[in-house]
This record gives sequence, structure tokens and C-alpha cells, in this order.
Amino acid sequence: MPSTTKAYLIGSGIGSLAAAAFMIRDGGVAGRNILIFERESALGGSLDAAGNSSTGYSMRGGRMLTSDNYECTWDLFKSVPSLQHPEKSVYQETMEFNREFKSDSRARLVTRQRAIVPGNSMGFSMHDREELLALYRNDEGALGRSRITDWLSPEFFETNFWTMWSTTFAFQPWHSAVEFRRYLHRFILEFPRIETLAGVKRTIFNQFDSLVRPLEAWLVAHGVKICLNCCVTDVDHRYTDGMFVVTGLQYRDLASTKTIAVDPDDLVFVQNGSMTDASSVGSMTAAPAHNERGDGGAWSLWEKLAQGRPGFGEPRVFNSCIAESWWGSFTITLHEPGFFNAVRDFSGNVAGTGGLVTFKESNWQLSMVLAHQPHFLNQPAGTQVLWGYALSGDRIGNFVAKPMAECNGAEILKELCGHLRFDLSLVKAAICLPCRMPYITSQFMPRLVSDRPLPVPRDSKNLAFVGQFVEIPEDTVFTVEYSVRAAQMAVYQFLAVKRAVPPVSAHDRSMRAEFQAVIKAFH
Repeated sequence: MPSTTKAYLIGSGIGSLAAAAFMIRDGGVAGRNILIFERESALGGSLDAAGNSSTGYSMRGGRMLTSDNYECTWDLFKSVPSLQHPEKSVYQETMEFNREFKSDSRARLVTRQRAIVPGNSMGFSMHDREELLALYRNDEGALGRSRITDWLSPEFFETNFWTMWSTTFAFQPWHSAVEFRRYLHRFILEFPRIETLAGVKRTIFNQFDSLVRPLEAWLVAHGVKICLNCCVTDVDHRYTDGMFVVTGLQYRDLASTKTIAVDPDDLVFVQNGSMTDASSVGSMTAAPAHNERGDGGAWSLWEKLAQGRPGFGEPRVFNSCIAESWWGSFTITLHEPGFFNAVRDFSGNVAGTGGLVTFKESNWQLSMVLAHQPHFLNQPAGTQVLWGYALSGDRIGNFVAKPMAECNGAEILKELCGHLRFDLSLVKAAICLPCRMPYITSQFMPRLVSDRPLPVPRDSKNLAFVGQFVEIPEDTVFTVEYSVRAAQMAVYQFLAVKRAVPPVSAHDRSMRAEFQAVIKAFH
């Protein structure tokens, strides 16, 4: 019975937090019977934010949100009260904020001469259009483990469309053709407005402060227990009638190694893999360390579970080539308004309305975004924070003669100001903290459908997987929605919840949406 069911969640990313919330809200599980294990000293997984005004703020990244998709995410956050305005839900607060600060990028692409590239033209040839349409219409089974480059010619990757689409969603040419196709279908509404990012929705603060913090507060208020600095190292199990049954969890905390017995009617949720595993943060004088798998340890439990069990996926497909899955980001803390004012004057966008600015001729494929301020809950007046990233940090910079991967914060500031044609005096007191993420796009690696487990594998009695490395037909990885949807699917299946999981919106079956995309493709 749900009232006596205990649940153990391994990892505290948005997938686990959402699973706990759905169990309480829709499944009748008592919050006091839910325990979340987190090996780090803070929860939130990849939705992180840290730092302060004096030593600098840092966040590895933030996922794009839309109101036209994200069906499960908004379903969840309609039930979670805002921390700033408890009378409102997080969803209500977020939508009100976006009605006031609308996304309307006027400088989506910028040249070396700081000229704004007109974004209304996708730059397609007829051959580009034919190839893109063939990929869009193809069957996932036929695409298999193929890469985007297997379907699109080299000229396609020089188009304005590819520059905007790839930097919006972080695609590389060698990534999965299946995942690229899914994005084309899932985000077809974004195709005609990719140059303005009009479909993008933002949270008031960074996503840790705006999504994770209020969800944590709601869970704790319902009695959920969170064990920080607790790393689950192994899962005890047996097979009963051909079904995999978890019987115990082995974990270590700061003091010792321990075991928890798990009843067959209890539930275990595992966040398998991590896009931010082994991340490292540098400083103004030091580049981030080049960590590799094992430094973070987030993959090892999935590898143990998947060994000899095809239904539990194939982790090595995703974590075996750092060269194809890493990129670097940076967070800049400013104490003078000059930089933000200068960006506003050249771009025509007030901070919080412009979205990504991509430097089209940057060797690093450099992009930045100036969010609405303050961007952190503890950010004092007079401090401003911006975030940026580079898809090709292994290349020599245009203004710094070394790859971004080897650059400290001061050198990244020099490269950024070079593209902006800004004098370095605008950032003389800035703090730039670079970050390296070896597996940040590992979920985009070419794969077969069998390489990711279902949220609840067919031969599992009480074990579920949540996060970015499960298989959900039609939905797209590298989104908050994917993790939340996986959690909702697993909870509803285990607890036989009568309420339906919100379906993926079929925008790609709308004649109007497809017609608008075709019109845009011919601009």
C-alpha cells in the first residue's frame, strides 16, 4: 500500500526530486517514508548555482524552458509554492515574470566586426532543405546510431540555421541523428523564431534558486529526508520469478559504510549517469582541471547494474568519448554596470530579454547570455552576473593564442571582450570562473534505442531509472522536462496512479506549425 511504501532515491537531481514530489502528491506515499541520497554536499544535480559577490558566482549551465512544451514540468510546479510569493505557485510566478520580460533577441548572431547578422534568413540552399526534410521525415529505426553528419552535407553546417540551432541546444555535427531529429519535431515551433528565441521562457533567478530551492522546501515540509554526502555504491538484489528485486542498498557517508534493507514492496529510483559528472571549476588565474570518469563516480553504479542486463542499458555508449561530449562554460561576476550597459547599447536588448548572443566567427563557438538581474537569491544590488559557453573549446582562440580548455578566467574575459570590441577596462574588476564539463552532451552521443533503459525496465519489480539516460519516445534529452517526465512515468507505473502522465504535445502534427517552418526554411 502507498501509505506504508518506502522509497529510496539515489541522486538528488531534478528527476529524483520530481519523483519524490509525484509520489507524495499523486501516489499517496508519506513524505517521511522517502529518503534521498546525494553524494555531494548540496542537492540539485546539474541544476546548480553557487558563490557570492566577493569571490564570484558560478553555475555550470541552465536548461532552456518553453511554455509550449514542458508538460510534466509545469504540471509539477503548479503544485509547488514560490519561496518569494508563497501565495503563488512556481509556475504562476514564472509565467508572470515572462509576460513582463519577453524574449526578443535582436543580436542573436554577431560578426567579428560586432555587426549583427540578420537572423531572418536561415541561409539554406535547396540541397540543404532537401537533406533536412529527409532527416526530419526518416524513421528512428533507420537512423540507428548514425551521426548528424551522415545525413547532412558539410555546407549545411555553415548556415545561419545551424549556428543558431546548435548553440541554442548544444548540438555538435557528430552527435546523434536521432536526437537531432527529435529536437526538430519536439521544437518545431522554435524553428520559425529561432533568431529571436521568442519561445524561450526564463525563471526569475537561476534554475537552482527558482526551481530546486522551492521544490526542496516543499519536500522537506512534507517530511522527506535528504542525506547529503551519502554515496550509494552498490545495490543488493535477487531475482524472483524472473524479476529483478532490490533487497538492499550499500552506501557510505562521512563516517562509515552502511547497508539499508529494502523490502520487495519498497521502491528504488536511480539517477543513472550524469551530464555534469567530473566537472571542475577554475579561477581568474587557473584553468579548470581536466577530470575524467572516476573523478566524480556518478557512472559506476549504472555500470554495475547494467553488466549482463541488456534491459538496463549500455552506459559506455555515452561515457567513453570525452572528446566528443565535453565543453566549457564560464560565469562572470561584475561590480560595475559598464559591461551590461555596453552590451545593451550595441544589442538593443535589456538584460533578460535577449537570450544567447553567439559570435558567429568565434573559433571557440562562443556564446553569452545576460540574464535579468539579480540572477542569484543572495546577489546584492550593484552586482551583475552573466553566463556563457563555448562548443569548441579545444580550438585556439581569436584573441587568446590557446584553447579555451587551457584558459583561466582572465584569458576568457580577454577573448570575450575581443569579440565585443570592448576595452578591458570594462571588466577590470570582474571575476570570471571557467568550468569544464567532460560529459555535458554525453546524452547526445549516437545510440540505439536499447542503449537507454526504460524508466521502469520490463523485468524490474521495484527499481526505476530517472534522469537524462532513460528512453522516452518522442521526448528530448538535455531538458528539465525529460528528467521530470521520466520520474512521473516511473512513479505512476509503480503506484498505479489513475491520473495520466501529460502527453508530449504533438506540435509536429500541426499543419500550421509545419507550414510556418517551411516558410522560414525558404527565407
